[in-house]
Amino acid sequence: MWTTENRVRYDRSALRYASDLTDAEWGVIAPLIPPAKRGGNKRTVETRAVVDALMYVLSTGCQWRALPTDMPARSTVYGYFDLWDYDGTLMRIHHALFVQCREQAGREASPTAAIIDSQSVKGAEKGGPSIDPPGFDAGKTIKGKKRHILVDTQGLLMHALVHSAGVQDRDGGVWVMTTLFGLYPFLLKLYADGGYQGPRFQAGLRRACRQVDVEIVKRSDQANAVTAKGFTVLPERWIVERTFAWLNRCRRLAKDWECHSRKALAFLNWASVRLMIRKLCQTAK
Repeated sequence: MWTTENRVRYDRSALRYASDLTDAEWGVIAPLIPPAKRGGNKRTVETRAVVDALMYVLSTGCQWRALPTDMPARSTVYGYFDLWDYDGTLMRIHHALFVQCREQAGREASPTAAIIDSQSVKGAEKGGPSIDPPGFDAGKTIKGKKRHILVDTQGLLMHALVHSAGVQDRDGGVWVMTTLFGLYPFLLKLYADGGYQGPRFQAGLRRACRQVDVEIVKRSDQANAVTAKGFTVLPERWIVERTFAWLNRCRRLAKDWECHSRKALAFLNWASVRLMIRKLCQTAK
């Protein structure tokens, strides 16, 4: 909530674009950017300008060819976007910032509890044999992709997958937990909604993360009822819904614009990086 006291924390009027990184934010992410490879010509493009251009595309949702002319060439920006996703740089940056945010809040680097949920996103106009096929979510009547995320109790993104919207939550949830690959060894508790109940998800979770106990948080008639204070907040589930709201501030995530799910996941992780950088640098009270 903006107040007179903390408004300066959100002031970005001195920047060229509102999506640009401040000096403090660049100071956080700069050590995590790998140096240029040895041999060949020297790197001529500034990596800060590349990251600013990526944040511009992410925040405004513009096309690659609509990048402002005072930014690096779109082929250069897209090349680094693809390279950093392919060689694991993006995931290393994301995990390093996640650990810093946890430590800043006085918590252990590896969480013991998490919340899982999915979001179906309408697909844009695209087609052809070279794209990852979309699906249809009959429950929400949406044709497109589904974003499956795992967050900690602060709402920070731990892990995510993007897949067809036709995949059921119980199946996609198993994929999410299976692809953790021991990244969070102390995870013991998992909160989920009614879409993850049943023996199918339980059996898949036992194979992937045997030590994790699942608690299904269901909607009750009492929770849906309107009281004098408004709607009753469901325990733990509101955290992951808030994370989706945070991520959807980036207009590139308004629809599924990407032809490949891997690129859509990369933009989702960049949105989480953007969120964590600002959280780390907003130290003013």
